[in-house]
Amino acid sequence: MSSQSTLADDDLFGEAAEEMRADVEEHLDAARSALPATDDVWDAEADNVLGVLNGLRSSLDVGDADDHLRQAKKTFIIGQRAEAFEDADDLEEEIESMTELLDSIREAGELVGELTSTMPQLRSQLQEAEDAAEAAAEDADEEETEEVDEAEADADEEEEETEADADADEESADEAEADD
Repeated sequence: MSSQSTLADDDLFGEAAEEMRADVEEHLDAARSALPATDDVWDAEADNVLGVLNGLRSSLDVGDADDHLRQAKKTFIIGQRAEAFEDADDLEEEIESMTELLDSIREAGELVGELTSTMPQLRSQLQEAEDAAEAAAEDADEEETEEVDEAEADADEEEEETEADADADEESADEAEADD
């Protein structure tokens, strides 16, 4: 009877191992299904950069993928330690691949978050620089206008002096002729 119970235990163990493998695969499939859609991450519709970044940040939400991956890992570790899987390499590779993908998505989300907070500051700084450049250009135009006005005033003054000198010279010449 001992051999029959061992055979029954082996059957149960084999069945449990198959169920554990199926459970790991189901959680990995659920994690894949919870990932953002490629088009949602790649395509963007917005009026400005900030809108694009906010849309991208929202699309990088992994939803329940982390929870499903965690469940897959837990079941896999239990099965692996119990030596329930005949060949666990494929499951281990899938778990590692999913872990790396989720890490990449989280990292991208963090970078987008940083850009989302940086872009309004950058816009402000660029606007200030643009305003300063415009103000400097206006000041330069005003100074140039003042210099031109001063030069014209100086030229008018010189012209008046020249005319006055010419008139004085003419009067002197007229007086000299009258004296003769």
